[in-house]
Amino acid sequence: MNQTPPVARATIIYESMFGSTHAVADAIADGLRSAATVTVLPVKDAPESFPDVDLVVIGAPTHAHGLSRPATRTEAGAWADDPGRQLTLEPDAEGIGVREWLDSLAEAPARFAAFGTRADMTELFTGSAAHSIEKRLQKLGSRRFVERQSFLVDKDSVLEPGQLELARDWGRTLATELQAPALR
Repeated sequence: MNQTPPVARATIIYESMFGSTHAVADAIADGLRSAATVTVLPVKDAPESFPDVDLVVIGAPTHAHGLSRPATRTEAGAWADDPGRQLTLEPDAEGIGVREWLDSLAEAPARFAAFGTRADMTELFTGSAAHSIEKRLQKLGSRRFVERQSFLVDKDSVLEPGQLELARDWGRTLATELQAPALR
């Protein structure tokens, strides 16, 4: 049986402090690969424009009700330094965050999907990085591809059970939408 390779191209940009958002980005990519060639990049390596990409998926951890700031990333670093917390900072955690990257974009992607990680509580109390990403990109003229998605972490910033499968499922939803005839 001859299988044709995916013709769509997707890029997933993520910011991750302790690995949960990175793991979610990889799981989304797993689900999306049936319909697209997928590139997964930490935000520090993200391009400023996407001329040859059909979909940009952007995710970040929720800090203080929205996207991280330099001060909240510094605080995350201090948490990782606390031996009582048993947290390991991602190698790419220091440096630019999604907030600053979005502010520096030369051109907004035509279509985007937003995701975030947040505490396992109602969004009213935690806020949502995904919501902040969505607002910023829509203000830049980018079109939302699907509803944003949040993935839940516990008080130690560890993904709750089932969240990686939920991320793969969301990636498959993105793949299905990319294959819709109206979007080709």
